[in-house]
Amino acid sequence: MTASPGPNNAMVAVSGANYGLRRTLPHILGVAVGFPAMLVLVALGAAEVVRDSPGLQVAMRWVGGLWLLWIAWRIAVAVPASAGAAAGPRRGRPMTFLEAALFQGVNPKAWLLAFGGAGAYVGVGGWAAAVALGLLFAAMAVVCLAAWAALGAGMAQQLLRPAAMRWFNRVVALLLVVSVLPILAR
Repeated sequence: MTASPGPNNAMVAVSGANYGLRRTLPHILGVAVGFPAMLVLVALGAAEVVRDSPGLQVAMRWVGGLWLLWIAWRIAVAVPASAGAAAGPRRGRPMTFLEAALFQGVNPKAWLLAFGGAGAYVGVGGWAAAVALGLLFAAMAVVCLAAWAALGAGMAQQLLRPAAMRWFNRVVALLLVVSVLPILAR
């Protein structure tokens, strides 16, 4: 699940393409810390709070969906790095460590993964199993997200023209919007 396409992977691929792998590292590390922290909290009881609060579930779905739409907009209108000098001051920047870590709280895929992982693997193991699973996910997140960012950075070599990079950004943004629509349609 960590390697499969989703909001985090799409965003680090775009960040890698637009800003390079080095500038995308805080984003990668933010996910690698934020998601395991959320997973441990879910495994230790937050899942019950969310499960017992239908209003909270709806609010989380809409906040997460709207935030993903906002991120898709930021991706779609980003000025490619190669165009930065010609276009004047750059709009946009890579996601920070804190933004990426906090994003996990409204990332619908992260919640599904946290509930699934906690339910399938933590069970009777308690906090030790939750922490072990969190550490495993942290390690896998760094590896998988770095691969997605490297893919994006590699794509940047194919997208040297600013117009090509803008189209790449728009296509990824559209895919992100399409992934959000089923979440908001429920």
